[in-house]
Amino acid sequence: MTQDATRIAALLVFLATYAVMAVGRVPGLRLDRTGAAVLGGALMVGCGALTEHQAFAAIDLGTLALLLGMMLLVANLRLAGFFRLVTVMAGARARHPAALLAAVVLVSGGLSAVLVNDTVCLAVTPLVVALARHLRRDPLPYLLAVAMAANIGSAATVTGNPQNMIIGGLSGLGWGEFALALTPVAALGLVACFLLILLLHPAEFLVARLPPPAPARLPRIHRPLALKSALVALGVVIAFLAGVPVALASLLGGALLLLTRRVKPERVWREVDWPLLAMFAGLFVVVDGLEQVMLTPEVLAAAAHLHLEDPLSLTVVTTILSSLVSNVPAVLVLKPFIEALADPQRAWLLVAMASTLAGNLTLVGSVANLIVAQRAAAEGVEIGFWRYARTGIPVTLATLAIGLWLR
Repeated sequence: MTQDATRIAALLVFLATYAVMAVGRVPGLRLDRTGAAVLGGALMVGCGALTEHQAFAAIDLGTLALLLGMMLLVANLRLAGFFRLVTVMAGARARHPAALLAAVVLVSGGLSAVLVNDTVCLAVTPLVVALARHLRRDPLPYLLAVAMAANIGSAATVTGNPQNMIIGGLSGLGWGEFALALTPVAALGLVACFLLILLLHPAEFLVARLPPPAPARLPRIHRPLALKSALVALGVVIAFLAGVPVALASLLGGALLLLTRRVKPERVWREVDWPLLAMFAGLFVVVDGLEQVMLTPEVLAAAAHLHLEDPLSLTVVTTILSSLVSNVPAVLVLKPFIEALADPQRAWLLVAMASTLAGNLTLVGSVANLIVAQRAAAEGVEIGFWRYARTGIPVTLATLAIGLWLR
């Protein structure tokens, strides 16, 4: 295959892969986002954009190890009943719908700042539906709070969401340095999220009557597993702050939790999101293939007209790209252009902030949103695109403004 033919083929593979990333699946086929990423990676090798060795080298094993370790940690916490206990305890202290909303924002956002937001949403969503129904409230605003607070809270750390994990590896920023820069953005963003959901749903929250008291009995938990998981999680966070490579600390913590006499390993492995790991691997190869054949000096010169060194321009470009193809693919696309800037670490922090907060713009803006929608639908609660956007758009604009102001 000639060089021009290889370049055209690689571009078509990239565009087709990212089209599926945006839409979610191929009409008439059962090819989902993960399948498209794996197929796209294979086609990049098949068309000659990458050799087999280059394709394997393109996969960031550190990011995959970090994500796997966090998934194992969260799986054990979930099996122990930790999320159920935290959610019910928070709800039991609420004596007004607004207080319940604040509890949901705090639990979802706070847990997502340390753990992966997707897994937090997976565990918390059905619990919030059950709690809202028990208190005879409309579950929808609280479910919006789960998704939006999880996205906002996850902006605070490298381990908060998948795109931050990628950015942590690409930027060289440590866990503590990253958290110091973006925790204020996440904290003020959670306050803005709470206030906007409160104001945009006055019939639910601006009422005088109190909900019935939550049940006094706390849910049963697996105490030995909960204690061990909590201690390992604390140790992992301490290791992060001490400067231990996040992938090593995360994977070591997850692996230690596999040493158990009580929990069948199959139950833990079922909690791991293997399709997400495969999607990451495929996207790494797809993007690297495009870079190898398309990233010419002319392309970099054209990107200069976007003025990505300007915080506002970079935020706008990241937000638009994240809204079109979701935040993880957007970060990978921006990689070569960020690396060419004068201060790439500062730019990566802006990309982390914008790509994460942009996930709240629409229902399909982040995987966390889709998880909440799917889990809610299984419980009989529908979250429509426009019902989500009515709250998501103002929350996104407000939090992005906060992020730009603080950065």
